[in-house]
Amino acid sequence: MTKRPASPADLGALSQMAPDLAQTFASVTGDIALVIDVSGVIRNVAVGGTQPLPASAEQWVGRRWTDTASAETRSKIDALMQEAVDAGVSRRREVNQQLGGAEVPVAYAAIRLGEYGPVLAVGRDLRAVGAIQQRFVEAQQQMEREYWRKRQAESRYRMLFHAATDAVLVVDAKSLQIVEANRAAAQLFGLEVEALPGRLVPALFERSSRPGIEALLQQARESGHPAEVRARTDARGALVSVSAAPFRADGALHLMVRVRAADPLDSHATPVAELVERIPDGIVITDAAGQIVMANPAFAELCGIRDEVLLRGMSLAQWLGDSDDDLAAILALVRNRGIAPQRAVVLRSSDARRIEVEVSAALLDETDLQQVGFTIRPLAERPPSTRSLLDELSRAVQRLSLQMGCEPLPGLLRQVCELAERHFIAAAVERAGADLDVAAELLGVSRHSLELRLQRHGLAGGDAPPPAPERD
Repeated sequence: MTKRPASPADLGALSQMAPDLAQTFASVTGDIALVIDVSGVIRNVAVGGTQPLPASAEQWVGRRWTDTASAETRSKIDALMQEAVDAGVSRRREVNQQLGGAEVPVAYAAIRLGEYGPVLAVGRDLRAVGAIQQRFVEAQQQMEREYWRKRQAESRYRMLFHAATDAVLVVDAKSLQIVEANRAAAQLFGLEVEALPGRLVPALFERSSRPGIEALLQQARESGHPAEVRARTDARGALVSVSAAPFRADGALHLMVRVRAADPLDSHATPVAELVERIPDGIVITDAAGQIVMANPAFAELCGIRDEVLLRGMSLAQWLGDSDDDLAAILALVRNRGIAPQRAVVLRSSDARRIEVEVSAALLDETDLQQVGFTIRPLAERPPSTRSLLDELSRAVQRLSLQMGCEPLPGLLRQVCELAERHFIAAAVERAGADLDVAAELLGVSRHSLELRLQRHGLAGGDAPPPAPERD
């Protein structure tokens, strides 16, 4: 047997008290209360609450309730009234009331006072709730904007970091021989820049990684699309990420090969922004026309600009070279070969200084060749090249060999060991970019031990070792 719903309690005895009830409800549980007759006409208005509604609400008396609301919410009033008449009590509904030329959102619930009595509608002003919701939405939007701003800043810093540190090789697509290479590639593979052209790319990697490198280059050459693999270098067995992208230069197909540490910027490492701040070289990224897209603080300092953001949109030719032709020549090399090797030019700062710098450049966006990364190093601060250190060591050993017969072999060997130690320390400091922590790791010693050795050999601060003294 189906149970019939209970009939609503008869509240007809309260109908005569409707105005008083409206005032009580408005003061205690709501912001406004309306007494509406069976035809939907407002007979009484009571206003209360902590945020009083405009006095114009009292002018609704004698008007149909639906006429006091916005057109799109009038159907809600009809539904609310019908539900109160049928069930005795209505659900809560939100209505936009027209007050003082503005719309005020009010949430109403209604109760019928007797079968033929009036309907008492009690409303809560939702403007405070709406303001809180709006503030929440605005705070959320601000958080999202801040998140994306940080993401964009991190992306810019990563581009600057890779522009400064990526090893770049321009490879003949047919023979897989290196055509051009940058200084970072020479440091990564432990060779001189001049020694890289003509070498086969796979030969630079560990034997187990060579099949993957060969497949990468073949895929990029045949598909015409960029590709990437993980591999280990032959020099120290470091895990690296190797990407290859095809492009045409001088009418021939070439591959732009970039080699970078597999995970150089993980969340537990030094923040990328801090790494970029610590790079002593000026790093600039421009579009194909040489307009600056972004730059690091070191370059801004060279230019005498307080904030690198002010450089955006300027032409790099405004700062680099004695004329626009210098930058044009570098960009032409980059377009034709994918890379522009180091060259000495003049940088003109905002305070009229002329600074001798060394500039190299390489393509950054291999897909449409639109962006170029520049590395700019003041020549006065340039560390000695590994070749000059090696030549110096060779000359010092030759001088010592002239002393055979004048000094016992143990003494000669001790001096050779000292010279070799100085050479390897200076080479490690150069390869590490003067970062003593990295240099100590390359040498397999502690930083404290490295600092003591630097002082003993007169290399404190990463200066080049002085020539060994001549012996009579």
